[in-house]
Amino acid sequence: MKQYLLSVHHTSEDEHNGKDMSEEEMQLAYKQVDAFNQEIIQSGAFVFAGGLHAPSSATTVRLDEDKTDTFTTDGPFAETKEQLGGFWVIKAPDLDAALDLARKGAIACRCDVEVRPFQEEAPE
Repeated sequence: MKQYLLSVHHTSEDEHNGKDMSEEEMQLAYKQVDAFNQEIIQSGAFVFAGGLHAPSSATTVRLDEDKTDTFTTDGPFAETKEQLGGFWVIKAPDLDAALDLARKGAIACRCDVEVRPFQEEAPE
């Protein structure tokens, strides 16, 4: 089976921290995500998952101009409206099956979910 990354995207740091949801909405989203996690675990599709702290907690390791050394900066890699908030790594027989799971994940967590296949391993 192929592996897919289902990445959860938030449109603002406030949304990532749940500040735009009521306590009841947040608790419902937690329950829905827990139920979705149990579904993909029981189906055998689950590989790994995790939620991330807010983008402001990030540290980025950057290459210097010569691409021979690195330095660190506080904050996310890119200054964008949308940021990665969490993810699932799943196994699915094909893209259609991965998209079906992503639809359920998006509804559960109330956020957009991007689906990307992992690169195939090179044959030996």
